[in-house]
Amino acid sequence: MKLGIVGLPNVGKSTLFNAITSAGAESANYPFCTIEPNVGMVSVPDNRLDFLTKMSNSGKTVPAVIEFFDIAGLVKGASKGEGLGNKFLSHIREVEAVVHVVRCFEDENVIHVESTVDPKRDIEIIELELILADLEVMSKRLERLNKLVKNDKSLKPELELVQKLVDALEMEKSARYLEYTDEELKLLKTFNLITAKPVLYAANVDEEFLADPSSNEFVKIVKEHASKDNSEVIVVCGKIEEEISVLEEEEKKEFLQELGLKESGLDKLIRASYQLLGLISFFTTGPIESKAWTIKKGTKAPQAAGKIHSDIERGFIRAEVSSYDDVVEYKTMNAVKEKGLMRLEGKDYIMKDGDIVLFRFNV
Repeated sequence: MKLGIVGLPNVGKSTLFNAITSAGAESANYPFCTIEPNVGMVSVPDNRLDFLTKMSNSGKTVPAVIEFFDIAGLVKGASKGEGLGNKFLSHIREVEAVVHVVRCFEDENVIHVESTVDPKRDIEIIELELILADLEVMSKRLERLNKLVKNDKSLKPELELVQKLVDALEMEKSARYLEYTDEELKLLKTFNLITAKPVLYAANVDEEFLADPSSNEFVKIVKEHASKDNSEVIVVCGKIEEEISVLEEEEKKEFLQELGLKESGLDKLIRASYQLLGLISFFTTGPIESKAWTIKKGTKAPQAAGKIHSDIERGFIRAEVSSYDDVVEYKTMNAVKEKGLMRLEGKDYIMKDGDIVLFRFNV
């Protein structure tokens, strides 16, 4: 899963990025690696995977991984090359969802690029830059299609969709606000538009508002904006996430309890991202390794097998499936099988969150 983190300078975006990647690396012992200065990979904490590793005495634990892109340099005029915008806008086209960090704290020591704290204005600046970036791409595509369609009528549906998008973008309307037919949706995915991607807002607050964000007027403004397209808002504190990121697991739990919190900002972000993208996890386990695999809700068994290897999907015979809850109750896979709770599922089986699977195949 790839997530792009956007926001104006000095809203806490890079602080949050650095904190959550460090925290994730420590919490699951996954080596944090920087592919480029603004790209990091973090493991997804999952207690279920820890249990399976112990149960199977696995030599290795392989968690699911999220790739974070810190889209730096976005300022007013980024779409026209101001700041470092153009350089990093290309990265965000590759992500599956956008995490928009919004400053919801006052701090005279942290200068706001627009002089004052105003979440509505800040959100609109970023959204407009992303709209303008998409408009530039779609306008060029429209110009090219208008020439090609004269000799190739099969391009007419694409031309009509691109015109529809250009009209909306010119009205400063994001692509995700439009309604599409099934055929249009298939085409839309090939365009890789930034404004068509789902958005999760991260309201960055002072520590005093973390336990009760409802009293923060800035957060209310972010939630009001997010409600327009049914986007979720998570409340985080970049400073606290930085402190948490250097703690051991037990210290982390105690620290969160002292703050009156059930989970860290990283955990909230991951949970909300999975929900936003409609993702679930299934597991494979054995003496060599226990591993978490991320798939879309509604994925059938052969396609899930394909996440492991294309040969397994191609030669799929059946899936031997146990539920995580049954395995926890009866302690071992063999005990689950003896109780008759291990199921043999065929090609039409729709995978469920927490399934523990052994795929049988022949190629």
